[in-house]
This record gives sequence, structure tokens and C-alpha cells, in this order.
Amino acid sequence: MNTHTHLHSADGSAHHPHHHEEHFTQSEFVRDVVIGMADGLTVPFALAAGLSSAAVGNHIILTAGMAEIIAGSIAMGLGGYLAGKTEVEHYDSELKREYREIKEFYDVEIKECKDIFANYGLSEENQQKLVMELAKNDDKWVDFMMKFELGLDKPDINRARQSARNIGVAYIIGGIVPLSAYFFTETPESGLIISSIITIFCLMIFGYYKSKVTDQPPLKGAFRTMLIGVLAAGAAFFVAKLFS
Repeated sequence: MNTHTHLHSADGSAHHPHHHEEHFTQSEFVRDVVIGMADGLTVPFALAAGLSSAAVGNHIILTAGMAEIIAGSIAMGLGGYLAGKTEVEHYDSELKREYREIKEFYDVEIKECKDIFANYGLSEENQQKLVMELAKNDDKWVDFMMKFELGLDKPDINRARQSARNIGVAYIIGGIVPLSAYFFTETPESGLIISSIITIFCLMIFGYYKSKVTDQPPLKGAFRTMLIGVLAAGAAFFVAKLFS
């Protein structure tokens, strides 16, 4: 998002005293919450809908639902942790390889570096100057190649733990929503009705804001997220009904 401030002098000419850019800097946190919340709202909702159609009591739905939430949050959190660890290990592996290649394949790396500058339209002379300057410092040269040749930024070593926590907590919060109705209703049928209303509403709100922070059409995102949850719950309901 760019915010421009323009000042006009007495003769009507525009001056640009400053240019302020606002960039969304919490994409990793939001990605974790989206992953955890999306599944947390959808999977327990589908499970509760399926059990409701199987004519079991609310206590069974709550017991099964809470067990699924705990298991799901652990599984999802562990998945986020492993993904974060893999990202760090992959970066470290490529970093070591780049350090080795600038020593063992110096001319090749020089050529690759020049090709990168050529893609930006720099002249042969300027390519050579910039590459020679970069090559004076191994760390800066490798960092440049990691970013512009491989497209890799140095990952946060704490990212794996943070991702596991964010996804796990988001899954639990999302999962409590569809189950909450069964705490204060007496029958699965009434529980399912109230659960559906609450969950569909939350899915739409979640989809709306998820799309908004990622610069997607909010209403489209709200409808799409809600539709996925409804389809999952509907499928679970009718399959359980079929076999019950």
C-alpha cells in the first residue's frame, strides 16, 4: 500500500516532500493463522455434523470433537515446525554450496552474476564493474547470489517454533467454535443448527479478513471460505447418515 503526500505551492505546482510506503510485514504470522484457523473451523465442524446425523448424544460429539481438536492441533503444529526446520536446513545447505562454488567455479559464478545484472538491462561495462565489486567480499557476494540467483532469504531460526505455536493455537481456537453450540444444547439436532449458524458466520468473517489482509477481494474470499466449510460439513453429514 503506497501513501503519497502532495503539497502545492502558490503557483499550483506540486511538491513531494516525502513518500511513505506501508508494507504488510506479518505475512508469516498471518499465513500460520490462516492455515490453523481454516482447518480448525472446517474439520471439527464436519466431524460434529457427521456425528450429529448418526444419532449420538451431545457428550459423544463433544468428546470426539475435543479429541480431534487436540490431535489436529498437535499434527498441524508439528507440520508447521517441520516445514520451518526444513526451510532453515535447505537455506544452510544452499549457503554452503554457494561458498564452495565461488571458490571452485569462480568464472562460472562471475558469469551467472553478470547474467543477473544483464536481465536488469545493465551494460556489459557496468555488469563487469558491479561483479568485480561484489567479488571482493565473499559474504556479500554469496548473499547476493542466494537472493537473486536462488531467490532465498535467510530464514529466522526461531521460525519453526513460532509456526508450530501459531498454527496449533489457531487450530484450537477455530475448532472450539463449531463445538461450542453442543455445550448448551440438549440434542444433536439443535446443536447442529446453532453450530452451523455460528460456524458459517465465523467462516465468512474469517474469509473476509483473510482476503482483506492479503489484498484479495474480501466478499469473494468470505463466500469461498464459507462454501468450503459448508461442503465439508454437508458431505460428512450425509455420509454418516448413509451408514448409520
